[in-house]
Amino acid sequence: MEGEAAYGFIVNVDAQGSGLLSDTEKPEMRRRLYEVTNAAFEQARIRAPRLYQEDRGDGILSVLAADVPPRRVVGEWLEYLHQDLRQLNRGLRTPLRLRVGLHIGPVTADEHGRSGRAVDLACRLGDCDTAKAILKAAEGSPLVAVASDRLYEDVVLAGGRWVEPDRYRRHEVELKEGRKAAWFTVPGLPRPPGPATTATAPRPESPQPQGTGDSFVQNNHHHGSGQFIANGKVDTLHIDQYGGDR
Repeated sequence: MEGEAAYGFIVNVDAQGSGLLSDTEKPEMRRRLYEVTNAAFEQARIRAPRLYQEDRGDGILSVLAADVPPRRVVGEWLEYLHQDLRQLNRGLRTPLRLRVGLHIGPVTADEHGRSGRAVDLACRLGDCDTAKAILKAAEGSPLVAVASDRLYEDVVLAGGRWVEPDRYRRHEVELKEGRKAAWFTVPGLPRPPGPATTATAPRPESPQPQGTGDSFVQNNHHHGSGQFIANGKVDTLHIDQYGGDR
């Protein structure tokens, strides 16, 4: 019912590297995206009205009714999507590679679409830096799936038809909502590769005065006797009555 939250299974699919495509290339990418996503739903026997979809430009948000068995999604649908992608990508110079965010929770419907924190989490899991890095590291693999911690504990961990919890790896990810645990799998691989890390360049040191031995040249202006510190050393400055220094 519109305006009331209803429990559902959220699936958010994003195309990796879509930002690098030209305007003339994107329509074909979107056609392939819908082709493989909807073919997998049909093969898994998930259809309207139990399947709602929203276009997200370079992705698709799908919300499944509460009576769709969750293991059918993380098992059959995910495996069909993987195999359909492999078939589609044969012979393509630029293969379609997808990131899938998966979560379960309350979803609110209105005239504009679907919303809720559960929807936000599914979208952010699939779009997180760790998902992008893992898919980049999994050369030759067309798909990475990210399950929320709750979905993994409630559904994946128990196993089932084509559901293999040992093929998932847990990572902590930074999202807008804060640090969250998530579970990553790359269909076709025993375990997903670890995300590549980029070394942080050392911070440049401030330039120091140059000199020979214990001496150095530095211009200073002083207006009285006292101590001054330069280049980590302390010295005493005396001003005589004639204004000279020694």
